[in-house]
Amino acid sequence: MTLLEQILPILLIILVGVALRRFDVFSPSAIEAVTRIVVTIVLPSVLFTAFLDMEMKVAYAGVFVIVGSVCFGLYALGILIGRLVAPHHPYFRFLFTGLEYGMLGVSLFGGAYGLEQVGYIAVVDLAHELFIWFLFAPLLMIKRDGKGDAATVLKMFATSPVVIALVAGLALNGLGLADFVKTAPVLSSIHAVLKLFAGMAIPLILLVVGYGIRIRREGLGDVLVMVALRYGIVVPTALILNHFVLDQWLQLEQPFQIAFFTLMILPPPFIIPLFMQNAEESERIYVTNALAVSTVISLTIFAIYLGMHPTL
Repeated sequence: MTLLEQILPILLIILVGVALRRFDVFSPSAIEAVTRIVVTIVLPSVLFTAFLDMEMKVAYAGVFVIVGSVCFGLYALGILIGRLVAPHHPYFRFLFTGLEYGMLGVSLFGGAYGLEQVGYIAVVDLAHELFIWFLFAPLLMIKRDGKGDAATVLKMFATSPVVIALVAGLALNGLGLADFVKTAPVLSSIHAVLKLFAGMAIPLILLVVGYGIRIRREGLGDVLVMVALRYGIVVPTALILNHFVLDQWLQLEQPFQIAFFTLMILPPPFIIPLFMQNAEESERIYVTNALAVSTVISLTIFAIYLGMHPTL
């Protein structure tokens, strides 16, 4: 399969999403409904089936530490750099860390290498999920409300369909019940249904991503500075960690290295605007612009990297 055959379907689906918004085929409320389907049914199905089948190894703990450290490090850098280059943008530090795994990572990696390979990037993402739930989201809440609410965060974590699916898949895998789930009466049918839902992930997610890409001229210069700084740090860091840590130290095979790089180049989390009810309009435009530009940059970098690593 050529690079064009791998990347073009992904780009075409994203462009269809752009066209849906541009020609008002679907309303924003309709896309929000599709997003809810993705988050509550489709993505959990992907993660459950991926973790149910994934072979777990001790070396994965090293990836967990690395990804968590990168997330913490980027947040700290976001605070320091933000004070120097964007003191008037309080959400700069939130845009400097976090990775949009759910709404882009799964679809990019699965679209390029096959949905059955998503387990690799799912394992790599574990530490990032904990970072998002237990640091990133609470800090966003503090920024919005002036105080944190541990009970609310814990409730969000415990009731999230994505988290429930992830934990269930890991637990059943760890208990050696994967084959039982796939063959037992009723459970095998449920597993088959989840596989069907998982198969919907790539087109639905990419449509939503395309629909959300909208770049405004207002404040674009500040956005480009943030994006250039973020990717100027993240890309070489990911390449260095891949070579010296994942490859030489942890001795993880190429699929994990590709998954790690894919995760690292993803845009900031798309949930940031959900916590900006009290922010000024100019800052909301800055954040949504940053997410859109970062998405385009992520797609470009991924296409280049895919050309260098066309197969797992």
